Formats: sequence, structure tokens, C-alpha cells
Amino acid sequence: MAVRVEVAPELLHWAVERAGWDRETVERRAPRLDEWAAGTRRPTLKQLERFASDTYTPFGLIFLLEPPVEDVPIPDMRTMGNAAVPRPSADLLDTIYLCQTRQDWYRTHAQESGVAEPDFVGSATTEAPPVVIADRVRDLLNFDLAERDKFSSWEDALRRLIDRIESIGVLVMVNGIVGANTHRKLNPEEFRGFALSDSLVPLISVNGADTKAAQIFTMIHEFAHIWLGMSALSDAAMTAADGATEELWCNQVAAEVLVPITALRGDYRGQPDPQELERLARKYWVSTLVVLKRLFDAGFLTWESFRERYESERERVIGILAAKRGDDGGGNYYYTQPIRLSRQFAQAVISSALEGSTTYRDAYHLLGTRKHATFEHLAAELGVA
Repeated sequence: MAVRVEVAPELLHWAVERAGWDRETVERRAPRLDEWAAGTRRPTLKQLERFASDTYTPFGLIFLLEPPVEDVPIPDMRTMGNAAVPRPSADLLDTIYLCQTRQDWYRTHAQESGVAEPDFVGSATTEAPPVVIADRVRDLLNFDLAERDKFSSWEDALRRLIDRIESIGVLVMVNGIVGANTHRKLNPEEFRGFALSDSLVPLISVNGADTKAAQIFTMIHEFAHIWLGMSALSDAAMTAADGATEELWCNQVAAEVLVPITALRGDYRGQPDPQELERLARKYWVSTLVVLKRLFDAGFLTWESFRERYESERERVIGILAAKRGDDGGGNYYYTQPIRLSRQFAQAVISSALEGSTTYRDAYHLLGTRKHATFEHLAAELGVA
């Protein structure tokens, strides 16, 4: 006879909310949930194990008397307008934990390899003028407007920026899913990215489910957090008029790095219509939302006009994201995986495994793969012999 167990209804509802399930998903994946919650029928141990697995809930937590408080393990700088910041999803938490695990491994590797500490980590404070820090960031990354004229596409711009940030000692992981699980798509409405500051191996994670233009801004925003020497979870909201001082400062630095205000004043043709916004967005390799904010910063738009135009443009961008959401995780695995993992990190793990310093089992776990053939193909793609 199957063993049936009692579970607190609050725990069942908590697991569903944490997994981000809607009513249709509940009915499809846990059709007896209402009966379990009402106590009219108890789940079997096997059914409960499946439920925990499907909702990405640690099995032991299901037997608690009340839902645990799961705090984001880094400072949460997100602002959600007038709404409270929602409980973190399992996808968000697992993404942060995974990046922390990879950073911990890479720190040990860097220490053993004698890697020098980047001198810019923690080198700035929010009292520093954003324009001054932006000039330093732009010079360090060789990311001025003349250099950006050479980019051929949004994909090219993003990859070149990643390479430049990684070349100075920062791991960059751009992923729209949890690890390598294409069934767990990240929601850019929940978070844009986060920074894990570290004196030796700082890490930037960007939500790859966002638009390429938004990813570029988020990457520079999180890079600014590294200059402050602080970890943070961000949504990089351009309309935030108040909030954490650090978050607002990082927004200002990122905006000035990407769209220098003096350059914009000379480039703007005087009418913020869709064609002009798109022209400027392509020139600076930013989103039209960033262009609108910089037009406001430059005094070309009133606050009321900016907010009205921004919300209208934001709805259009959300529509674009919704249309492409089902496409994330596709394409050539060996082309996208180095971006998800950080090319620098993946090369280090593969080299360490080939040298015998890291077991293949640990390497597979760190790289998010299970097969040696996949490991070998990834090594070939990364040029690791």
C-alpha cells in the first residue's frame, strides 16, 4: 500500500508560488493539489517527491509546518514602482546560488594560478561624480563611440562588450534560463541582473531573456556595482526617481558610459519620434528607453513628457519580449553555452579537468553537462586542447 503523508496547505501554496505556476500549470502538473490542500485527500510519498521536483523545492522543506523565509542572499536593490518587491522565485534563487558556486570554484583556481586582483574593484564611492567614473570605465573597456562604430549588430556589440569586461578580470554570465535547463526561463520583469563583488574574481550575471540592448545597459550597470565593491541584485529601472543611492548612482554611470550627454546634445535632431529614437539607439547601442532617459537628462524632455513616452515605449518593448520568450534556449548549444557560463570560467574548468586538478564529475557539474562528448565539444569550441 502506498504511503500517504500530510502536508501543511501553506507549504503546497508556497511551493507553487515560488515556482511561478499559474492556475493552468497547477491543473496540468498537480491536478490533485486542491484536494491535498483541503485535506480531503493526502498525497503519496511518490507524488510528493514528484511535486517537489517539479516545483524545484528542496524535498525536506515540504514537511515544514510553515513556509520558510527565503531571503535573496545579496543586497536587493530592485524597485517595483509602488508595489512591494515580490518573494524571490526559485529560478532567481537557484541562478544566484549557481553563480556563487562557480565564483567560489574560480576564486580557488585564481588563487592557485597567482592571478592578480583587479585594481578597480571597490575603487569608487557614490560621492564620485558619475561622469568622471564613466570616463574611466569607457577608457578601461575601450568602449568609446568611435570604437562602437565598428560593431555590426546587437549580437556583435554584446559579445565584444563581454570580451572586454572579461579581459580585465570580471566573469560575465549572460543566461536567460536556469543553468542549462531550457524549461526554466528567467523573467526579466523579476530581475535584470546582479553583481557578485569580490576583490579577486568579481562576477556579473545578466538576464539573457531581456533584449540585447537592455542586456548591454545592465552589464555596465552591474560593472558600476563592481567599482563600488558591492554585490547587488538589480532591475536597473530608468524611471526610478528615488531608491537606494548606490542603484541610482550605477544607473547614472551606465547611462553616461553608453550615451555621453555632451555627444547626445550634438547628435539629437530635435524630435523624439520613433525614427529618431531608433536612430540614436543604434548609434549608441542602447535601448530606446535609455535614449528617452538621456533626452530627459539633457533637458530635451520634461519629466511628465518623459514618463508618458517611456511607459508607451516600455509597453512596446514588453510586447517584443513576450513574442520572443519561447525562443530562448535554442540555437547552437556550443555557441550559446560559453556566453551562459562565461568563456573565461569555462576555459578554466575544462583546462583544470584535463590537467587532473578537477575531477570530471565536478567539471560536468560546474559546466552544466552530463556527457563527456558534450564536454569535449565544448572544449573544442573554446579552443582548449
